[in-house]
Amino acid sequence: MTHGSMGSPAHRCRDIERQAGYLQPEHCAPPPPRTLPDTMWFIRDGCGIACSIITWLLVFYAEFVVVFVMLLPSKSLAYSLVNGALFNGLAFLALASHFRAMCTDPVSLSLEQSGDHSPEVRFEPGSLKSKCGGSGAVPKGNATKEFIESLQLKPGQVVYKCPKCCSIKPDRAHHCSVCKRCIRKMDHHCPWVNNCVGENNQKYFVLFTMYIALISLHALIMVAFHFMFCFEEDWTKCSTFSPPATVILLILLCFEGLLFLIFTSVMFGTQVHSICTDETGIEQLKKEERRWAKKTKWMNMKVVFGHPFSIAWLSPFAAPDHGKADPYQYVV
Repeated sequence: MTHGSMGSPAHRCRDIERQAGYLQPEHCAPPPPRTLPDTMWFIRDGCGIACSIITWLLVFYAEFVVVFVMLLPSKSLAYSLVNGALFNGLAFLALASHFRAMCTDPVSLSLEQSGDHSPEVRFEPGSLKSKCGGSGAVPKGNATKEFIESLQLKPGQVVYKCPKCCSIKPDRAHHCSVCKRCIRKMDHHCPWVNNCVGENNQKYFVLFTMYIALISLHALIMVAFHFMFCFEEDWTKCSTFSPPATVILLILLCFEGLLFLIFTSVMFGTQVHSICTDETGIEQLKKEERRWAKKTKWMNMKVVFGHPFSIAWLSPFAAPDHGKADPYQYVV
């Protein structure tokens, strides 16, 4: 960044200076040691934990109704096997995506463990961006005098201090009041996955919304076929449950499926649009000035899902490979 970029309103509203003393590093404690590099990232937020549990319970309810109310009583074995395999497979991928979105550690791509267990930022020579946190969550409490001096800032370079988590944060980082961290490329904090949707877990969140939308649509189609079957046959033969119980279970599943289909479809479309335009939800809301290089929509998709395009894009078990391009090459 250059002095020319300091004239925008967004820059005038932030704590900016090249002198370490101005940032008051004496008020910043060193970041806590990470004795377990593989420790799972998990946000201890009561609302988020409750929403995550509710999400899993709703998926299990759909599983119960689909399997025990609609598929097992079916006279067609092929119908039951095909739809059962499809629905359960998509539900498994949805829950796996939810788990990855919830428990992905944003710090894991920013820090590497040194011998004394102190966080050592992995960076390229001369890259202020990667020194301050290359991706995901910004190291908390790194605004120390030693760290600021180690940046070796050149004339015209500026740094930003977050007064809430006491960190020197790179561009496109925003503070999350729930995670109590600055998250790079933060789109929003989603209570349903009890985590921020950001640079390192956006792929899993997109897959979660996609698979939930698919199982919701599949469940609605199966409910429609089951009602048609029950109207043609004796209601006592179309389910192992009593007719009133069967109707109530199917109506509740229909309501759940319709609600989730609308919600996740809208969220999926919003996320894909955000990826293609390379602009997060917060950046769109605040109408922040673009200070990063503009790329094609296809390249933006590969930045999130990995290089090159493959079936791994649809897998919540495959971490995206960002090694072939620097997705945050700034315009200077």
